[in-house]
Amino acid sequence: MKIKYIFLGLLFFGILCIPKEMSAQDKMPTDDLGNVNDDFQVHFFEALKQKGIENYELALNALDKAEVAVKDNQENKAVVYFEKGKNLTALKRFEEAEINYNLVLEWSPEKLDVLEALYDMYYDAKNYKAAIPVVKKLVLQDSDYKEDLANLYHRTKQYDKALLFLDELDAEWGESTYRNALRTQIYRVTSNTEKAIRNLEVKITKNPKSEQEYLNLIYLYSDEGNTQKAFDTAKELIKQQPKSQLAHLALYKFYLDEGNSQESINSMNVVFTSDQIENKSKNRVLEDFLIFTKKNPAFKSEIEGLDLNILALENSQVYLLLGDYYLSEEDKEKALNFYKKGIENDLDNYGLLKNTVLLQLEVEKYEDAILLSNKGLEIFPAQPLLYLVNGVANNELKNADQAIEIFEMGLDYLFDDPKMEYDFYQQLIIAHTLKGSLKKAKMYQKKINQLSISNQTMDD
Repeated sequence: MKIKYIFLGLLFFGILCIPKEMSAQDKMPTDDLGNVNDDFQVHFFEALKQKGIENYELALNALDKAEVAVKDNQENKAVVYFEKGKNLTALKRFEEAEINYNLVLEWSPEKLDVLEALYDMYYDAKNYKAAIPVVKKLVLQDSDYKEDLANLYHRTKQYDKALLFLDELDAEWGESTYRNALRTQIYRVTSNTEKAIRNLEVKITKNPKSEQEYLNLIYLYSDEGNTQKAFDTAKELIKQQPKSQLAHLALYKFYLDEGNSQESINSMNVVFTSDQIENKSKNRVLEDFLIFTKKNPAFKSEIEGLDLNILALENSQVYLLLGDYYLSEEDKEKALNFYKKGIENDLDNYGLLKNTVLLQLEVEKYEDAILLSNKGLEIFPAQPLLYLVNGVANNELKNADQAIEIFEMGLDYLFDDPKMEYDFYQQLIIAHTLKGSLKKAKMYQKKINQLSISNQTMDD
């Protein structure tokens, strides 16, 4: 990626950072620009500007002029072709984009940015077959593209290659939820799940120490609904490989289902401390367990046996479930702590936001409730509950003017909710009383009385 010449280097390292108002007299250093003329610069920068505001056709017109101006400078021609490819891709003119990307690759066959752009273009065009040789080149520079290659084999119906590649990836990287799901899709499409099971059983017979073959078989049995076979296979894996961590991804659920809570906790703690299991899988295990305990309250006490401090939680739903659990146990401080951690990761989760601000009110953290509800209103400006919470907290802090202002704003978003309407009016009475506006307080008391009469009429 380290290219000395003009725009190719500047383009990949931030050409748009060059000040727009740079005058023609302020010549850029020769080492940065190379041998280019003013016409080329003018047209090329115009193309970048037009692409930046999504005027792709105008950008292409400017690039055509830049290509003429660049004459025989191959490096700069390559940059023009690359930019053309990106604009053409944005316009869904995939065949023309492909031609331009390939012109760049003729000059620099292994250029990572160009290969990535070409792959993205093929994928966008659903030309998966053409994408495969490109991704094979990318794999040589970035091994993360190996999963992309397995997916492309699947999409091009080269199922045997896909399965072989998935097994290689599992052996190299360990178990992956994504790869297991992809493998299962292939088995379903080819209708050969039974054959796949038989093949795995044969492989295990030949090599009983192969952890990955056991894991694949457990996954297949589970997907077929044969829980007992999957459980037996997981126990056999532990027997053959006592230090296997991945086996506990299956064992925790089997132990839980049979009511063996202690073994289930032990397995979950192995999962949580494992350096072979990705965080997404760990979060899924905890979420499964919390949902299970919600349906089976007898297991709630087992949550205390989990070492939650070792988890790097990324799923706000898990925080919500943990908060709900501790709230049900009347441990409001712990509940609020988990709610707040979840909000830090995902302010867009309205259920989590609502639980947090309501609990902040309950434990009298009024300033925190005001701050969080203000943030929430930036995302959910039409949620009357957030206005109500904010106003109540301001009332508690004797901020009558702020409370009145937020209550009146919230009333505009209140529709067909007499109970919340009553709460708004009641709080407005408190706010106006604090302020000494007794006339206004009486007005809202009348609204409450009218609301009560209206509700009684509706009930009758």
